[in-house]
Amino acid sequence: MRLQTEVKLYTMCMIQDGSRILLMNRPDAKGFPGYIAPGGKVDFPESIVNGAIREVREETGLIVKDIIYKGLEESCEPNTGLRYMVFNYLATSFEGELLENPPEGELVWVDLEEALKLPMQNWFKRRFPLFFEKGTFELSEIWDEKTGIVLEETVKQYPARLPQLAGFAD
Repeated sequence: MRLQTEVKLYTMCMIQDGSRILLMNRPDAKGFPGYIAPGGKVDFPESIVNGAIREVREETGLIVKDIIYKGLEESCEPNTGLRYMVFNYLATSFEGELLENPPEGELVWVDLEEALKLPMQNWFKRRFPLFFEKGTFELSEIWDEKTGIVLEETVKQYPARLPQLAGFAD
């Protein structure tokens, strides 16, 4: 008998303003405590990118304009059939004002060079630099929830530009 699978779709959007980025300091009570970029669940039937734009607006009050797809991080748990997929974006322009009472945690503009010194989840710290590199990334792991052991891992980075194909103009 084949295990039934469940797919959960999420987004994360790093917002950059020059040398600063916007992070959220999530309290323990919200889960994933520490500094993190805005994001959340994709509602059916919205597109992934529209889910990212909506989540940023709900969590920060900002409306992102120039949004770039940066990559996918996924985790699969073979015992439960869970596939958790996070689509990651970088926004380099926005409009609006930050919420005074954000629902997910305090919003803080942080210097990009200082960000990794802040307390954050290991999985976010690992993914953080990939938002700012050229091209896209794919991080995938198969893990055992009971033991906390990663059984298999795939890490790929793709160039910003594919090699020129013969017969195709630039």
